[in-house]
Amino acid sequence: MKSCWNLIPCCLTCLVVFGVTLPAARSDVIELTTGQKIEGDVLKERPEELVVDIGVDVIRIPLAQIKHRVVSKATDTPAAAKGHDEALFQTADLPHKSVKDLSQQYGEGVVLIQTPGGLGSGFILNERGFCVTNYHVIEKETRIAATIYHQNAQGEFTRRRIDDVKIIALNPYFDLALVQIPEQKDLKFRPVFIAKNQDLREGDQVFAIGNPLGLERSVSQGIVSTRNRNFEGLTYIQTTAQINPGNSGGPLFNMKGEVVGVTNMKLVLGEGLGFAIPVAYLRHFLSNHDAFAFDKNNANSGQRYLDAPRRRNAKQPPSPSIKVSAEKDGK
Repeated sequence: MKSCWNLIPCCLTCLVVFGVTLPAARSDVIELTTGQKIEGDVLKERPEELVVDIGVDVIRIPLAQIKHRVVSKATDTPAAAKGHDEALFQTADLPHKSVKDLSQQYGEGVVLIQTPGGLGSGFILNERGFCVTNYHVIEKETRIAATIYHQNAQGEFTRRRIDDVKIIALNPYFDLALVQIPEQKDLKFRPVFIAKNQDLREGDQVFAIGNPLGLERSVSQGIVSTRNRNFEGLTYIQTTAQINPGNSGGPLFNMKGEVVGVTNMKLVLGEGLGFAIPVAYLRHFLSNHDAFAFDKNNANSGQRYLDAPRRRNAKQPPSPSIKVSAEKDGK
């Protein structure tokens, strides 16, 4: 994105460095055969035991000693709000939590987007594999792959690269793109939730999850510096959360775990000066994505063409535009 502020889009051309991830937390109420009750976050489920974080310690509970187990209603996965756009993305009323809990809960919804020209980030919208990223991450590319991160029954994260990601819609003006990851028979996508409105205020805490400099699933926390920074006719969220090349297309979360922006650029030679596309632009793009549908026959929508080779010693027919111009001049 051109600007006198020397802004750079935060996608990256580099080698991918494998990172470590944390298991998703679930707050359960566990009743033992002795009548005692334990409430905590289930870190791992093993064939013979549960690993539970009770706040002051991490304990292992043999399954043979568990009489009953109930998932706390306060931390159940919220139901998506109903509306005209429910088929594409979800909204929900979510409770406030810590960055640690939210990154564990929604980290599976953040993916790495890779093309022959570089890499960026993205996030999953629904169980059909629809995913948002930045336009500049996949600009002029059609060979797109996504790496997703999934937690197995043992609480361990596995990574999987999926090729043949399909381009659905492109909006260069908003710097947004909608793609679809092919469905996997043995893997279920874990979507994130989109904020219902832009109710951010200066000073509100936010955090980003992405792949800066190829470091997968990195979490950075900050605050909203301003919610309406103007660049070239569009407003952006300015944040102190660290945004670097490779973060492009990743989500900016509020402290409920809702996506309030799409990270896309930073200020060169400055620290803590990152920017994100507001959720209002994102919702408009998703609700009207048919208007921005990708056309593989349109050279401006992502398809890369090479010049056709010229024939030797062949007479080239006159250009129709030249002929029309000559007739207008009376020649």
